[in-house]
Amino acid sequence: MSPKIIVITGASSGIGAELARQLGAQGHRLVLAARNAEALRTVAAECQGLAVTTDVTVRAQVVALRDAALKAHGRVDVWVNNAGQGISRGVLELTDEDIDAMMAVNVKSALYGMQAIVPHFQGRNEGHLINVSSFLARVPMASIRSAYNAAKSALNALTANLRMDLGASHPGVHVSVVMPGIVSTPFAANARGAAPGAGPSAPPAPSQTPQEVAAAIVALIAAPKGELITNPALVAVGQRYIADVDAFEAGMRQGHGARP
Repeated sequence: MSPKIIVITGASSGIGAELARQLGAQGHRLVLAARNAEALRTVAAECQGLAVTTDVTVRAQVVALRDAALKAHGRVDVWVNNAGQGISRGVLELTDEDIDAMMAVNVKSALYGMQAIVPHFQGRNEGHLINVSSFLARVPMASIRSAYNAAKSALNALTANLRMDLGASHPGVHVSVVMPGIVSTPFAANARGAAPGAGPSAPPAPSQTPQEVAAAIVALIAAPKGELITNPALVAVGQRYIADVDAFEAGMRQGHGARP
């Protein structure tokens, strides 16, 4: 894969930081964004990237991130909307503030990124937008995530609709959604609200490391496609859910992990 100019949000830790390390090791030129300036600078130093402290819930700051990338490199080839935050509340416990926060950090931030960078891609008829979502957007394996799952479902829908629009008018622009399952990161500890007692009692697939998820995204950049479930074991899980929702959910409630 030839060197690319790649912007990654949420790059100070977890999947975003590991993705930066792997892409930096391959010689790509990176522009990294996150709110935690100190942690972001550390990651950027590891991969010779440009650190741009950014609150992606503020549209003007996302536009400034794009402008910083264009000023530094003259173009952007790949934009990864990776920033996000979870929640640890069931549906009946959600407040207005919870919903607003989940939509701001998981949907509106990505929308700002899409609206900032896609016109640049359209002008070149070239580029790759990647939105990092979650398998929980498709299958309710952890209902404690409620509003997070709903927000990521909205992100999936926005991504698919944008892909349909651009596929007709700008076939050189790729739009992808990435859906990791359970990943061993500080995500749960950083979730909004009280920490959950546990995830699924019998998860239908083993967790992945940030390194595994990042490697899957690196492969996606090399060979773009519309949708990527990073854990291959979850592909069949999603198919079982669609085939018989009632049976799948009954299995999850009984602690069977929805296995046949």
